[in-house]
Amino acid sequence: MSHWGRAAGAGVLMTAGLAAQILNPATLLQPTPDTWPMYNGDYSGRRFSKLEKVNAANIDSLSLAWVFRIGAGESGGAIKATPVLLDGVLYFTIPDHVWAIDARDGREVWNYTWESKGGIHIGNRGVAVYGNWLYFETPDCNLVSLNLKDGKERWHAPICDLDQFYFGSIAPLVIKNHIITGVSGDDLDIPGYIESHDPETGALQWRWYTHPDPGDAEAKTWPSVDAMMHGGGMTWGPSTYDPELNLLYFGTGNPQPVIAGKARQGDNLYTESIVALNPDTGKLAWYFQPSPHDTHDWDAIEVPMLIDGDVDGKPRKLLAQASRNGYFFVLDRTNGKNIVSTKFANANWAKGLDAKGQPIPDPAKMPQPDGALVSPNQSGAANWPPPSFSPQTGLFYINASDAWSIYYIYDDNEKPEGWAGNDRGGHSQSSLEAIDYRTGKIVWSHKWEGAGSRAGVLSTAGNLVFTGDAANNFVALEATGGEPLWHANLGSSVTNGPMTYELDGTQYVVVGAGDTLWGFAMVRKQ
Repeated sequence: MSHWGRAAGAGVLMTAGLAAQILNPATLLQPTPDTWPMYNGDYSGRRFSKLEKVNAANIDSLSLAWVFRIGAGESGGAIKATPVLLDGVLYFTIPDHVWAIDARDGREVWNYTWESKGGIHIGNRGVAVYGNWLYFETPDCNLVSLNLKDGKERWHAPICDLDQFYFGSIAPLVIKNHIITGVSGDDLDIPGYIESHDPETGALQWRWYTHPDPGDAEAKTWPSVDAMMHGGGMTWGPSTYDPELNLLYFGTGNPQPVIAGKARQGDNLYTESIVALNPDTGKLAWYFQPSPHDTHDWDAIEVPMLIDGDVDGKPRKLLAQASRNGYFFVLDRTNGKNIVSTKFANANWAKGLDAKGQPIPDPAKMPQPDGALVSPNQSGAANWPPPSFSPQTGLFYINASDAWSIYYIYDDNEKPEGWAGNDRGGHSQSSLEAIDYRTGKIVWSHKWEGAGSRAGVLSTAGNLVFTGDAANNFVALEATGGEPLWHANLGSSVTNGPMTYELDGTQYVVVGAGDTLWGFAMVRKQ
């Protein structure tokens, strides 16, 4: 299972003076109320806040505090990033742009624009912060470092090859003296990878590809080395981290070719997998594959959320993912062993589960010359918008979709060269679900009216869950039972994961919708 031989270089040594700038992982697991220091709030990916000044009893008093609009003319203008908050300033991105705004009133502090050389501008998830510096990825394959104070560029370093049609879109993650980045690709026969960069210089520390080394046992999950080395598996989803285990967790994308799978018989590791690496070396610790031999474009890049809970009365270090393929998985994050595999949405593509808890693909539901009706549809039962977990309720919250696609293949040869595809289908039902992580059972479900919701989720100690509905509303529901309590129409659907913080005794809730950030706060009673 060794996979670290392709590391690009050894980790740098830190001087005593520089060590003080390293973010403390233990502190980031318990952020202070006046911070939101990374994309998911902390390393766990739970998107849970201990703040409770805004709560189920007083949510009616939540009202608009400020609005910041980036401008409809900006390329890739929808705000998909979750802002990072430090020292009263919010930092967020769209492709090629970074803003710093005052977290109390939404006024601009500075704006940085990257002069792009191309790349796919589908979205950008946000920034990472290390010491006094900010980091973000660009569509044309660069990691850029800015000064937090004024947004001036310090340096930029390559993270991928634009000529091979890679692009950058994820929010980097800081782990000790490592800036972790991933790559995106537009369904071409290029290999995915994740890598680590020096926060001081941008120098590459290591790179881990999402395929086995040719001599590894896992390489046998591909029909040939050539197919494996051109097999896809992009790493455009968010990462999480356990500082006690010193393990980095992330998901990987679909294999190539996307729909036509006959020329790549086998499970196609490490595509469609949840992976654990040592962040200091890039060495593989374990993997679990939610979608072996995927032929439906169901990336497994959804948040690998870390939960500390009880299973059968025993404390366990867990990892949970509501995967795009319609299955909810709970793993032991120390070793990747499966604990729960169950459906959280319509999923008719598997015959059952194997001994590892992985779904077994049904050949009848793979693309057919006369079409195969499959659920979920290509967009998936879930997608990139982040879920949330409340340790207060023990519930995992996710916007889930029940929908279908008809998958076709027009060249049924063993090595197809013709086109394959699907109708992408339409949402028939979408709902916010609350899942018991111990069993995978849905405790409550709130159905959205209309086309469906793809909004991210935030839960808080105020017994609230925040998300967006299908009618352009920002919504708060009671976390225990799912009763809708409050909403505000934003004129556009929610396009990011909400976040919250407290400054000067006031709790704010911030959400993105289209090209606008909306800040809400409690009305102060006279």
